[in-house]
Amino acid sequence: MLDLQAIRADFPALAQSVHGRPLVYLDSAATSQKPRAVIEAVARFYQEDNANVHRGVHELAERATLALEGAREKVRGFVNAAPAAEIVFLRGTTEAVNLIAHSFGRARVGPGDEVLVTALEHHSNLVPWQLLCAERGATLRVCGIDERGDLRLDELDRLLGPRTRLLAVSHVSNALGTVSPIKAIVERAHARGVPVLVDGAQAVAHLAVDVRELGCDFYAFSGHKMYGPMGIGVLYGRAALLEEMAPWQSGGEMVSEVSFERATWQPPPRRFEAGTPDVAGAVGLGAAIDWLDRLDRKSVLAHERALLARGRAALEKIAGLRLLPGGRESSAVLSFALDKLHPHDVGTVLDLEGVAVRTGHLCAQPLLRLLGLSSTVRASLAAYNTEADLDALVNALHQARATLGG
Repeated sequence: MLDLQAIRADFPALAQSVHGRPLVYLDSAATSQKPRAVIEAVARFYQEDNANVHRGVHELAERATLALEGAREKVRGFVNAAPAAEIVFLRGTTEAVNLIAHSFGRARVGPGDEVLVTALEHHSNLVPWQLLCAERGATLRVCGIDERGDLRLDELDRLLGPRTRLLAVSHVSNALGTVSPIKAIVERAHARGVPVLVDGAQAVAHLAVDVRELGCDFYAFSGHKMYGPMGIGVLYGRAALLEEMAPWQSGGEMVSEVSFERATWQPPPRRFEAGTPDVAGAVGLGAAIDWLDRLDRKSVLAHERALLARGRAALEKIAGLRLLPGGRESSAVLSFALDKLHPHDVGTVLDLEGVAVRTGHLCAQPLLRLLGLSSTVRASLAAYNTEADLDALVNALHQARATLGG
């Protein structure tokens, strides 16, 4: 049984008021709030251990290096990678996808080849592949969705062909919340010799992720969506593939030996971590993993699913509200539109009522166009949300209709 009061007490930001009303934070898919343990871990690093890593021999440098590599080990365990060398620290999911596009993609994609994505993708897992295909003379293929918001696996089978060089797929849709069957998708792709990159940005805070069980070749996620700091993220890559890949960015730290004529590279993961890393961010991410590990993750998932079901049922009762589909299995997202009311206007009224939601195209413009929309309202859930938060959302939506005349 979750102690929601204790969980909420861990998050200082949730205790505030906005516009004279208690904050109801329903925008965790954009970024989650941070528990006190994460905030204190980052502050403690800067107060006590701040130094550059992998270079100095003084005490602070050694402590900072141990802190960074300790965080890498925590991430390794969190996603069940094999060696810690399979964990690359980056700024977030976006940088991880770009790394794969520039390094892995450029080496494997050529004229006449194909890269396969899905209709559910965030722009960060779509635009890099568009650019790569344009540069290399390749073709971008898109697997569609059905009326429930699930991927059409029959269509995926048809699209996986002899010229497919990579499949890029989101674990959980940021716009619909659809949870895609990644293990089954990976098995389909691997049966045809196609490597798979998974965008896990919306999954890791909610689902238990085991990269070896999923079988994927790459898995990317951001710390700030799983209760960690902004500016830190992770790329998991199978060791054999990372070893084959050339660096994307160059400079200090990622080199082994340099002369005026040439340079050689460090082995992964340092080959892909040019420059000074965000050590404090990694420490904060490690603290976020510790915080999550102290919870009963199955109970958290059950709580979030119960809230999602309650939210869908409540929103479906509001006249003129169109609730977007969420697939057979859905996670933590309620996206909707109110007839005749612009989502930005709705979001503004909700903010005045103390309810924080996301409005706009959600960085998923192609998907929303498939659904006949240009923008939407998204309420997204986390472990700290309550039934009272959903009640406040519904009440605020009635206020928005009254205020805006919808």
